Amino acid sequence: MRNNQSLPELLARLGEERVEKVKLAIADVDGILRGKVVAFDKFAAIASTGFGFCDVVFGWDSMDRAYDNGTFTGWHTGYPDAVAVVDTTTMRRVPWEGGLPFFLADLKGAGVCPRSLLKRVIGQLGEAGYSAYFSQEFEWFNFVAPATAGGWSVNDLKPMTHGMFGYSILRASQKSDFFHDLFDNLKAFGVPLEGLHTETGPGVYEAAILYSDVLEAADRAVLFKTAVKEIAHRHGILPTFMAKLNPELPGCSGHVHQSLWTADGSRNLFFDGDAPTRMSPLMESYIAGQLHCLPYILPMVAPTVNSYKRLVEGAWAPTTLTWGIDNRTVALRALPGGEKSTRLETRVVGSDTNPYLAMAACLAAGLYGVRNGLRLNTPATVGNGYEDRRHGVLPRNLWEATQMMKESPIAVELFGREFTDHFIRTREWEWRQFGQAVTDWELQRYLEII
Repeated sequence: MRNNQSLPELLARLGEERVEKVKLAIADVDGILRGKVVAFDKFAAIASTGFGFCDVVFGWDSMDRAYDNGTFTGWHTGYPDAVAVVDTTTMRRVPWEGGLPFFLADLKGAGVCPRSLLKRVIGQLGEAGYSAYFSQEFEWFNFVAPATAGGWSVNDLKPMTHGMFGYSILRASQKSDFFHDLFDNLKAFGVPLEGLHTETGPGVYEAAILYSDVLEAADRAVLFKTAVKEIAHRHGILPTFMAKLNPELPGCSGHVHQSLWTADGSRNLFFDGDAPTRMSPLMESYIAGQLHCLPYILPMVAPTVNSYKRLVEGAWAPTTLTWGIDNRTVALRALPGGEKSTRLETRVVGSDTNPYLAMAACLAAGLYGVRNGLRLNTPATVGNGYEDRRHGVLPRNLWEATQMMKESPIAVELFGREFTDHFIRTREWEWRQFGQAVTDWELQRYLEII
């Protein structure tokens, strides 16, 4: 799906098409795309040199509230422009905006940029003589959008469809215009799906994005979330990728599938047809690395306060440090199938994650196990993974997980000091914002009785 034209060829082609403007975007620490539309002449001038982009996009949270604990940027630096570099290989056309050309960019020289972090982790693959194929799948709720842009509350939202109806042909057909618009527009946008279906819960869909090399997989996943929101808006629908929307309903996952291959991509190195499990020693070391690192990098795959409301027993999300073969109750689900399909599914990941960080975490932790020759001494969980606590449980909330990340040297080893320090500060900020909030639960519990 990548654009393979040289920059002069690309500019010439767009010029011949008389393109007047292009859209540029950078993913912030929460995976939210921040960008702008620029005139084509401006784009032609900056495409090879980069352009100024205010570094506040890494100095505020998802609500545009400035961090007061950051060191990368802030009031103390004056929020200057940083240099953003266009990745011309990411060119896509936005079909619902008249084929508007779209490009992703990286913040040059900034260790805090999530896409740049993933690229640095991917660099370890080449050094080790591997390539990798990844994909991400998402579950999300869809609501009938409020009639007004403002002045509404969460209580005003009504599910797009009703009932606990997973894999429903009926429910998909009832909203077939939206369902097929998603599938077709995403493919035209360079985010092809392997499958799309309803999931358990009112108005819930699940989509599996077609696998690709790691960076392309992360690009697709980031663009998927934004594209779904933009397409849904045109159908009067408001989607949400919150990890847990309702305590009575399952949460929404963002499972990451992954496998290591030879450098030329010709052979899946996770597959061993002679092994009883059909899993190679390399795959076992990769799994062992994730099991070892997971407690210390959990905020990378469970980044919000809400993430941990999903990680509860009996709700299709893991709570224990476990792995198993085709077991949906464990943290790491090994899928040793055929030569092409053998892979690992990391099930801890929620739909609220930044895909660049989630994939960087999975890949870096797996390569840690390979690099250090870790053995998969932890036996596979058979049956209920919620009851298998032999090897510990996951941290219970964002604060606990962030402090484990802060106190361990593993995150710095995997991701570097600059990114790790910045990311930890953003998660501590996130927890502090939650601590200052008065929730509906508190009002209902205490307002009258206490």
